[in-house]
Amino acid sequence: MINPDAVAIDAPSSTSTSGTVAAALSRAIHEHRLAPGTKLGEDELAEVYGVSRTIIRTALQSLAHAKLVEIQRNRGAFVSQPTPKEAQEVFEARELLEPRTARTAALKATAQDIAFLKAHIDQEHAATAKGDHGLALYLSGQLHVHIAMIADQNTIANFIEALIARSSLIVALYWKRESALCESHAHGALINAIESKDGNAAEALMRSHLVDLHSALDLRGKASVGASLKEILG
Repeated sequence: MINPDAVAIDAPSSTSTSGTVAAALSRAIHEHRLAPGTKLGEDELAEVYGVSRTIIRTALQSLAHAKLVEIQRNRGAFVSQPTPKEAQEVFEARELLEPRTARTAALKATAQDIAFLKAHIDQEHAATAKGDHGLALYLSGQLHVHIAMIADQNTIANFIEALIARSSLIVALYWKRESALCESHAHGALINAIESKDGNAAEALMRSHLVDLHSALDLRGKASVGASLKEILG
């Protein structure tokens, strides 16, 4: 069962730690406010978050460990840019892991879990309706994480969460379709299958959904770097 408090992210403040700064930067990457290739200057980030460069440096090292940031010697930190080969591998891994996890989630989900997933989709729809596509994208990815958590397979769930974080970078670089990343009907059908405890349907729907996402990648494209960090994060 999901604990809603466990998935909340605190906003950075003057009392921020490296963990809260890392969480805020991670979310900005998920929401495509920080594009792949964006330089993450320590001085600029320290000014934005009102913390020391030491805290920023530790946060960046944490994100580098998660492969969301690349630290280059004598050049600094940059938002990671997965290669086409890495993009292919990430989605192939998701197609192997997530369908079976969806099957397990269908067998283990409680009424509270289903209510949580439905409320999450409502938030995703609300973000889309407001035109906040970055938030909708973040929520879309997190739904996949929540399903893995419901399956109660912690090692696999952690791996899926890391793959979804990489997927956000991949989508920023290679997404070619004009429609939303995860269309509402796909998530809705998946949750209905989980609620019905239909493991076969949940597995098939998740596999079809991921194959569809994979097919929407153009591995020849690249995203451009956006505005300054202060404009993006301030």
